[in-house]
Amino acid sequence: MSALILALIAGAVVGLALGALGGGGSVLAVPALIYLLGFTPAAATTASLIIVTATSLAALYAHARAGHVRWKAGAAFAAAGLLPAALAGAAAARLPQAVLTVAFAAIAALAAVRMLRPADPAGARSSTVRPGKAAGAGAGLGALTGLLGVGGGFLAVPALVTVLAFEMQAAVGTSLLVITANSLASLATRSGAAASLNWAVIGPFVATAVLGAWDGKRLASKVSGSRLQRIFAMVLLAVATFMLIDALT
Repeated sequence: MSALILALIAGAVVGLALGALGGGGSVLAVPALIYLLGFTPAAATTASLIIVTATSLAALYAHARAGHVRWKAGAAFAAAGLLPAALAGAAAARLPQAVLTVAFAAIAALAAVRMLRPADPAGARSSTVRPGKAAGAGAGLGALTGLLGVGGGFLAVPALVTVLAFEMQAAVGTSLLVITANSLASLATRSGAAASLNWAVIGPFVATAVLGAWDGKRLASKVSGSRLQRIFAMVLLAVATFMLIDALT
């Protein structure tokens, strides 16, 4: 199968993940770029940020039109994580890659287990925005994102659901704001590396990812919040299992 066809298929899957689940794009994009399209890990990471930024912006627009983005809490959440992410990223450079991979798998599995727990009827989800609490959760997420070296959308949704008591649709929409901010901040330090990428592959990848994000948004509107939450949790468990096996073999 040609690289172009593989890029189109992989882009569509990444877009669906971001549009419907509000995360998982970078987790899916990086392996696809490395194992299917022959990118080096460094080039795949930079290319993934470009793909996820474009796709997240498209999905964010769709979710914002539907009223599923909590801008005030989302902005505080994203802004609070930038500095902790930079500091944790510097610390991560001194740790073995296998340790970081296992830590990533553990965090993803923990988030998935928390989301699979039955909802507490007494713990009604509040629509009240609490910037202080959002900033605290954002700083913690930023530190984890910097330490593990990934975009963070797959962690943002569980954090917004379990820490800030967002309903699933609002968590998905707001997480896209966080993903976009984090990806743009990361790309600002990689402008030189982006110039040498294979744009003949990245362009089609981005195009189908953006289209997939719109389809994912429509899928999210047809699936109940609890079912969508379970689907996302199972995706996290699958990612955690794959990464753990990869780290230990």
